[in-house]
Amino acid sequence: MTPSAKTTSPGPKGPPSTVECGCALPSEEVDGRKAVAVDPDAKDRNLKRLRRIEGQVRGLQKMVEEDRYCADVMTQISSVHEALRAVGRELMRNHLKHCATAAIKAGPADAEPMYDELVDLLYKHSR
Repeated sequence: MTPSAKTTSPGPKGPPSTVECGCALPSEEVDGRKAVAVDPDAKDRNLKRLRRIEGQVRGLQKMVEEDRYCADVMTQISSVHEALRAVGRELMRNHLKHCATAAIKAGPADAEPMYDELVDLLYKHSR
């Protein structure tokens, strides 16, 4: 798809909504990119997780301010890492289901950059 291409996806309630497709664009065109489609339930789950993570990070700040036991702080940091990984897994699933699928179906011109993007994502997020 080209940067100005549009795709239709079901809206959260009722008729389809149209969103700009910006997946697999060169890095200089990343501003304003949007997902091809986002599952509303997944979006709600991710937002709830991120709010919970935000609270956990505030808790970590308080623990450090209060000179809490290092091992306890490290345990909480590990919990935050795992919570962020869960959000990442959900986002990766959505990206593969919608964005990558649309780019691959569009043909080789869009598929090739998407393959590169997916490989990069897998390497970056497997650390």
